[in-house]
This record gives sequence, C-alpha cells and structure tokens, in this order.
Amino acid sequence: MRRRLPVLPAAVALAAPLLLAGACSSGSDDVEVAVKGSFGVRPDVAFPKEPPGGELAVKTVVDGKGARARKGDLVVADYVGYRWSKDGSKLLANSFIAGRPGAFPTGRLVPGLEKALEGARVGGRVVAKIPPGDGYGDKGATQHQVGAGDTLVYVLDVRAVYARTAVAKGRPQPLDDPRLPRVGPVEEGKAPVVTVPRVAAPRGLQVRTLVQGEGEAVRKGELLALQYVGAFWRDGRVFDSSWKSGRPYAATIGTGQVMKGWDQALVGQRVGSRLLLVVPPSLGYAAKGLAQAGIKGDDTLVFVVDVLGAH
Repeated sequence: MRRRLPVLPAAVALAAPLLLAGACSSGSDDVEVAVKGSFGVRPDVAFPKEPPGGELAVKTVVDGKGARARKGDLVVADYVGYRWSKDGSKLLANSFIAGRPGAFPTGRLVPGLEKALEGARVGGRVVAKIPPGDGYGDKGATQHQVGAGDTLVYVLDVRAVYARTAVAKGRPQPLDDPRLPRVGPVEEGKAPVVTVPRVAAPRGLQVRTLVQGEGEAVRKGELLALQYVGAFWRDGRVFDSSWKSGRPYAATIGTGQVMKGWDQALVGQRVGSRLLLVVPPSLGYAAKGLAQAGIKGDDTLVFVVDVLGAH
C-alpha cells in the first residue's frame, strides 16, 4: 500500500467513483451504439449522429459461461469508456492499450455501472449506456472530463469475478515461530484472527507462506485481487480489513501504488497463497505514519494477505 489506506488504482478512476447517488432506472437493451469485435480484443464502437437518449440501457453482446457478478464482488474487466453528448463522443479510458484490466468493486460504482455488472458472467461482453441520472448526476465530474449533460458508454469484457467471501485455496504450511504472530485457520468469508507475540518487533521485512497456492507466480505490474487484514504489532488491534469493507481489494503490484513492503513481498508469490507480512515502518507508512488510521511513525504493521488472482 501507499502511505495511505488502500485506494482504487488511478487507471480505473472513471470506472469506479465512490458515487452512489440515486437508484438505477429500469433501463432497456437499446444501447444505441454499434459494437463489433471479439471478447478480449479492443472493441470497435460506432456512435450515431443523433444525441443519446435519456434512458439507461444495458446489453450483453457476448455471452459468458463463468461465474455471475453479485453485489459486493470485485469484478475484473477489460474496458473502454466514452462520454457522449449532443456535441459528439470522446474516448476517456481504454484498458486495452495498457494491457492491464480495470477493477470494479460492486457496491461502490455509479448506479448505471452497478446495473451493467449485476449478473454479468465471466467471459461475457457487456455494453452500457449510462445517462447522467445514473452516472455522475447533474454536476458531472470535471476530474474525469465528464460534463453535467454527458452520457457514459462502457464496453466491458469480464475477465474474473471475486466474491466477498473469497479466501486463499492451497496447501496449508505450518508456522511455528514464537517471534512471529500466530494466524488462525482459513475460514471462508471470515478474516483470520491474528495474535501478535509480546516480544520486540523484527527490524526487517518478514514474509511467511501460510497457505501455498498453486497458481502462477505474481509478476511486477500485474493487477492483483486480494483479501487482507492489517493489525498493529504494538497491541494486535486490527486497523483495516477487506473482509470488513465487504469486498476484495485490487491493486497493481510492484509499481509504487502500494507500500514498499507489499511491493517487495507480493511479487513472485503464487496465486492462491495466504501470506503473513510483518512490515517495519521504513517499508510501510514511514515516519509520518497515517493519523486517520491511528498509525504512528514507529509502528510495525502485521498483514495477512490472500492472493486471489493476478491479471
């Protein structure tokens, strides 16, 4: 993590604002735009000359056969995002260019995107036309180049869905070191119980595998789907948890988006693993700490991290 609590990757800021204003309209499947191309390949999107209609519209143009997305799930998808008004259309976001998908935490998206992803299946392509009332409202979002009257259009290729209850699945690895925290067993949907020993914190980064995953090794620059819980070494109190927030967390690893301790510890680990991390201040929030989370400048932090997927 960076020197703040986990945040959404900047690359998907357009896709995942913390805006929950209003309820979705009932909608239709007349998205008005023509979309061509195969799943996993940048779509060709053609806009009509007329301005967009005012109704929310969602259409599945490629059927998926994988898991369906539900509220509280983390959806990983390749996508393009446009703004559209009487003045024409403009491409605002394109994950296909970067070669890395975006993360869409359901339950925290604009209403139109919530509607678009509800029930979407892995392997499917969904097109959404989102009017202002189901998007950024009557004020727009200047930071995303979206005006007050702009309709949004998304084409989303759903790569993966991670349930709020997801946990590491692999071979348990015994850890019997009295100098390191004890971690309770894996239970689906529950954060593990972390018990910190009453000894001095180690000076350097400590990484231990609690569950050995059988997936591919994590590479620098990949988008990771994670569950985690963070606690203070000084008293064992939990200060942050993806289980408590109600959905898995996503972050690009090895690029400075997260704290140095995570970047160093997670690259090279196998998908499906559960890891114990003990992060010294120099690799965490450093001397400034993080006041809003109660983290002091000299705090050593303890994390248990489940690596659910890498993209």
